[in-house]
Amino acid sequence: MKKYTDTGKIDTRSGFGDGLTELGRSNPNVVALCADLVGSLKMQDFIDENPERFFQVGIAEANMMGMAAGLTIGGKIPFAGTFANFATGRVYDQIRQSIAYSGKNVKICASHSGVTLGEDGATHQILEDIGLMKMLPGMTVINTCDYNQTKAATIAIAEHEGPVYLRFGRPKVANFTPEDQKFEIGKAVHLLEGTDVTIVVTGHLVWEAIQAAEKLSENGISAEVINIHTIKPLDEKAILDSVKKTGCVVSAEEHNFLGGLGESVARTLSLNHPAPQEFVATQDTFGESGTPEQLFAKYGLDADAIVKAVKIVIQRKE
Repeated sequence: MKKYTDTGKIDTRSGFGDGLTELGRSNPNVVALCADLVGSLKMQDFIDENPERFFQVGIAEANMMGMAAGLTIGGKIPFAGTFANFATGRVYDQIRQSIAYSGKNVKICASHSGVTLGEDGATHQILEDIGLMKMLPGMTVINTCDYNQTKAATIAIAEHEGPVYLRFGRPKVANFTPEDQKFEIGKAVHLLEGTDVTIVVTGHLVWEAIQAAEKLSENGISAEVINIHTIKPLDEKAILDSVKKTGCVVSAEEHNFLGGLGESVARTLSLNHPAPQEFVATQDTFGESGTPEQLFAKYGLDADAIVKAVKIVIQRKE
């Protein structure tokens, strides 16, 4: 079984900040906007190097989306950053009408997503954002798993023409993907080969899935783990090829099971290759205050929850 090493815990939002800084040096059309959260989104280095290419809009997220849409008309590539809750729920109408409808080349960069926002509590822990954004026609939806992947994704989306929703988080998490990786939008990453069950996973739960696979291996269960960093467009071929081999699937995400990755996987299977599926996700609920570890355990999002789901889905397959 292939082993992955945590090279040092670091937050994915720092991957975004460092990727944006590199873009500032390499692409003169990249500009950045923020809604009074520069420190939280690690944008200060970009600002220091490119003060004329940064727009501080204050606590006015709807205005920020309108400004970003307008900047694209002049050929700029705006990266608009704020918390995921404010980047989607608060400004959905502006994104739909001013960005998605006309296919504006805006990169919506959303930090502090999911329950791992932690102690700030339910009002800030959005668990519906993937569903909101993937339903918008033409919107690309990306949810990265660690610092290296977030940095690579930030750089890659500057070359993609069209609106993008880039989702990342607050806590320090394992950094285990290659530093020199090539990020391909819409291309899943096979992390582990297996024969008994497919685990399709996104975001912070990717590392949990790897830990789960190791525990399962000790019990004689061979798990295939696929990192779905791009939820839309979904790499359906990678999922179908794997499930045809293993016969069952567990989807895992730090998001409501309604509207998230799991539903996209279920739709893909129902149309092409029906198979048993279990969902590791929040169960139609809001979050609450607590540490990321406490909340992962309470809402069934950790490695133990994935192991449990795998055992259930294998029983269903048999």
